[in-house]
Amino acid sequence: MTKADLIEEVSRVVEMTRKDSEVIVEAIFDSVVRSLRTGDKIEIRGFGSFRTRQRQPRVGRNPKTGERVEVPAKRIPYFKPSKELKDLVNDEQPAVAAS
Repeated sequence: MTKADLIEEVSRVVEMTRKDSEVIVEAIFDSVVRSLRTGDKIEIRGFGSFRTRQRQPRVGRNPKTGERVEVPAKRIPYFKPSKELKDLVNDEQPAVAAS
């Protein structure tokens, strides 16, 4: 599914214009990116959580020349799916939480 497909799906389900749906989808993505940039964790119950992980600096190799290259430290986005999402993807019934 592409972003355009997602916008189209939101537009169809919510019965609003494609333009309004695009604003909503863009706002959600912008919020996620902004939160990750500041180091916040994003948790969407029943779906999963987004966070960043720190990668240490390392020495890599240029695949063309074999030359050693210093790769700097960086933060990478990481998504961890919830158990409920994993179960849904595998066609299992999600566990119901006890009240």
